[in-house]
Amino acid sequence: MAETAILQVDGQSYELPVITGTEGERAIDISSLRSTTGMITLDDGYGNTGSCESAITFIDGEKGILRYRGVPIEDLATRSSFIEAAELLIFGELPDPEERDEFRQLLTENSALHRDMRKHFDGFPADAHPMAILSAMINALQAYDLPEIHITDSGGFRRAAAALLAKTRTIAAASYKSHIGQPIAYPRYDLPYAENFLHMMFSVPYRDYVPSPEVAHALNMFLVLHADHEQNCSTSTVRMVASGGANLFASVSAGVNALWGPKHGGANMAVVEMLQRIQSDGIPVSRYIDQAKDRSSGVRLMGFGHRIYRNFDPRAQILKTAAHDLLESMQIKDPLLDIAQQVEEAALADDYFRERRLYPNVDFYSGIILRAIGIPTDMFTVMFSIGRTPGWIAHWKEVHDNEAQRIHRPRQIYVGEPLTQWLPPAER
Repeated sequence: MAETAILQVDGQSYELPVITGTEGERAIDISSLRSTTGMITLDDGYGNTGSCESAITFIDGEKGILRYRGVPIEDLATRSSFIEAAELLIFGELPDPEERDEFRQLLTENSALHRDMRKHFDGFPADAHPMAILSAMINALQAYDLPEIHITDSGGFRRAAAALLAKTRTIAAASYKSHIGQPIAYPRYDLPYAENFLHMMFSVPYRDYVPSPEVAHALNMFLVLHADHEQNCSTSTVRMVASGGANLFASVSAGVNALWGPKHGGANMAVVEMLQRIQSDGIPVSRYIDQAKDRSSGVRLMGFGHRIYRNFDPRAQILKTAAHDLLESMQIKDPLLDIAQQVEEAALADDYFRERRLYPNVDFYSGIILRAIGIPTDMFTVMFSIGRTPGWIAHWKEVHDNEAQRIHRPRQIYVGEPLTQWLPPAER
């Protein structure tokens, strides 16, 4: 017998189905609530609302678990590559050697931008934010890359997915080059994904940039760890836009805009800015921690706590080790890393943060890694976007392939003025 939950309102009882996911997650299905009761639920911020059923990513925030298609993030970060993780997310399983080679060939063939697209970069002001350029250029891609706005077959989807993954990287590097007044570098056909991006970012006509294996590995790990994270703000945005039938590039462009906010993709910038402020002002870490505990001070401890994780963010633990290894290999003595370690140790030893289960999240160390690689701060959120693109593509496909998909249309509780008479201007 199917399990149900009982809702009682005004002396009337209603049975609601209980759904259980493959990892034991349980949800009360309220899909028919309004049609049967005339009521809706109110859940500001959707913290208790499941917006869909998805087979892409599993998170257990209490236990600190993150898996892509069932594969633990720890295995993917240390043993896989970004493109292999992308294929897993997008197509549902780890690729065999033939599939891997075929998709990499698609990436190679679709790395370069159409010549006319390069003219668009000249139309942006010199101080335009890279995220504004990235969003606009991804949206423009459909005019150059999709023979038809809507994808109708699996082959067309594979090509579109490869083009978006490859060209997002190319657009990001080109936006940086345009911003600093350097010539845009062409992608190379002999380099893996992360190395190719670094080449386009840092090569100049008179000197090719060749990253060390440690730098390439750290960037690859950063991208893998950001590839998907369930129904976050930007991914939910992609799914909502896709539910209206929007094409892949338009939906992902919307995801870029959602990621731009400082509460989402801009959080790693905020961590570095916090560490720089502690350093420049000469604030003892212990005093900063005390200020962060005082809500009236306006001081926040950035990079701690997470909406989902009530335990350690597994991505933060991986990136902490990666940051140490990278700086050691590059023989960099970064005072911000020392401050970060002091902040982490002080916060974890403080009852205030332990009782509230505020642990370092993925943003706490990712900024240190990007800073060591040479990525400027205003490009941090762009890097997040490159990493998150496979997840956005996978979620767009899940919506697109669902024949029963309805357009997303949240409800609201109106709290404005009641019926009000219109008055002529002279009587107002």
